[in-house]
Amino acid sequence: MIAAAAPVVLTPYPAEQLPGLPAGGLELHTFDGDRTDGRPGPPPAELLARVELLVTPYLRTDTVLPFIGSMPRLRAVQTQTAGTDDIAPHVPAGVALCNARGVHDASTAELAVALTLAALRDLPGFVRGQDAEQWRAGFYPALADKNVLIVGHGSVGSAIEDRLLPFEVTVDRVARTARQTARGPVHALSELPELLGRADVVILVVPLTEQTRGLVDAGFLAAMRDGALLVNVARGPVVRTEALLAELASGRLRAALDVTDPEPLPAGHPLWHAPGVLITPHVGGSSSAFLPRAKRLIGAQLARFANGEPLEHVVN
Repeated sequence: MIAAAAPVVLTPYPAEQLPGLPAGGLELHTFDGDRTDGRPGPPPAELLARVELLVTPYLRTDTVLPFIGSMPRLRAVQTQTAGTDDIAPHVPAGVALCNARGVHDASTAELAVALTLAALRDLPGFVRGQDAEQWRAGFYPALADKNVLIVGHGSVGSAIEDRLLPFEVTVDRVARTARQTARGPVHALSELPELLGRADVVILVVPLTEQTRGLVDAGFLAAMRDGALLVNVARGPVVRTEALLAELASGRLRAALDVTDPEPLPAGHPLWHAPGVLITPHVGGSSSAFLPRAKRLIGAQLARFANGEPLEHVVN
């Protein structure tokens, strides 16, 4: 009897970097966005014809789009991001799409809290003061005793709450569907207008979907209380940029943004110099915490694939 061929996997990382892989259970080839099996260029056609699972390079989805439709045996795509909006429209029908749930929780939650603290305590102003040799003493807002609304209480949202609670805040939670948690209720999106009016800080961590695209529009922003802070670690198009610019220009609201629309934010865009805004360049998940977590997740997924077990984190 002829043994069945091992499933072919295309991944950015060699087998020795992926913990938990079964010996001999898979035929691994590497593609990191620039090189295939250590050689420059995309995967050759004869390899693409045999690939059954594709792991996309981190933040390099564009490099697989030209050939994702040229893999007739493809059964699953594993991303290294929590969001899949950039690749989902290109995944062939019948192919499982899996995200990297959990990989970015710690890093993104850290940045969400860091942005909140930096914006409230005006750390950007202190940096500018240091550059100008100015002693900017004064009285600044604290995070303590604030009401924080987390819009998108999934894996990352829960991690943000874990890190917020030691700062002695009150947390409200919103998700696509209402439910109960050990810490209290998660409200439905339909309850946002009432919750926005009592929040000092609103943290966005929703995935980008048709339901959430443009969720933060003029009406959403108008419902926020005067002086509130909007923190976006989700996706740029969740927020209507022109509506946000109007609120920032008036001085009624402030914002701390790890993501923008457009992105990357081009030189000369008015958001760069809008009053009361702090911008970081979409680095929520890009930290030293990413790589070991990503490799553990990929190794575990490939082990399931090799053993014929159901994959985790399937989003379609």
